[in-house]
Amino acid sequence: MSLKPKALRAAASLLLEAGTSWALTGAGVSTPSGIPDFRGRDGLWRKYDPERVSSLQGFLENPEEFYAFWIWRFERMRAARPNPVHELLAWLEGQGILQGVITQNIDGLHQAAGSRRVLEVHGSARSGTCLGCGRRYPLGWIASRAKEEGVARCGCGALVKPDVVLFGEELSPDFELARQEVMRAGCLFVLGSSLSVWPVAGLVPLAARHGARIVIANRDPTPFDGLATVLLRGELLETAELLRRELEVRVAGG
Repeated sequence: MSLKPKALRAAASLLLEAGTSWALTGAGVSTPSGIPDFRGRDGLWRKYDPERVSSLQGFLENPEEFYAFWIWRFERMRAARPNPVHELLAWLEGQGILQGVITQNIDGLHQAAGSRRVLEVHGSARSGTCLGCGRRYPLGWIASRAKEEGVARCGCGALVKPDVVLFGEELSPDFELARQEVMRAGCLFVLGSSLSVWPVAGLVPLAARHGARIVIANRDPTPFDGLATVLLRGELLETAELLRRELEVRVAGG
């Protein structure tokens, strides 16, 4: 479906006039950077059992299987580069249009693009923590140990778990901060999220109940499209490029 110029203009107006805007991003933001998603048409959970390879119980019971599944994916994230969607959000923050980004992604690409305030509600793949003594390790060290020994263990002998939120774990402390921010936001700009994963999906109706206008940019329909003031249905790269062009003209024109 081609993007409608009227919708792009409406989204630009909302972002410029909202006063306090936040972005909420999902896996669709990072797929153009070569990072596969989990729940899409060709998502990983259609091929693998998340309870075995992405749950806390699975990690503790069979860390070798966990690391065999995840390490090359973590390294792929480390090698990935931001795309125009990440760059749009960093630019919006730099212009004072956006307060920051709430992200379900664990790849760090928002920070790499220049976003300064990023709330990572599902944690980060850039580091790991020893489950015994609490020592922190960078991803490179974890990957090296996992490749050599099948698992990553701390010097104390305990497993080192990547700092990502697994099934069976509480969300990161950033989630409570995200809840507080969306309750006082004038606009919530959702990009690349199916809005099917709770409790993060609940941020959209929460924001709407507290008066935020909702803009949803996604390739496929979401359960909360009915709450959106503006829907940008299409490929995210095209959406980001056209929206930035529209906004740059308005910002330059004062």
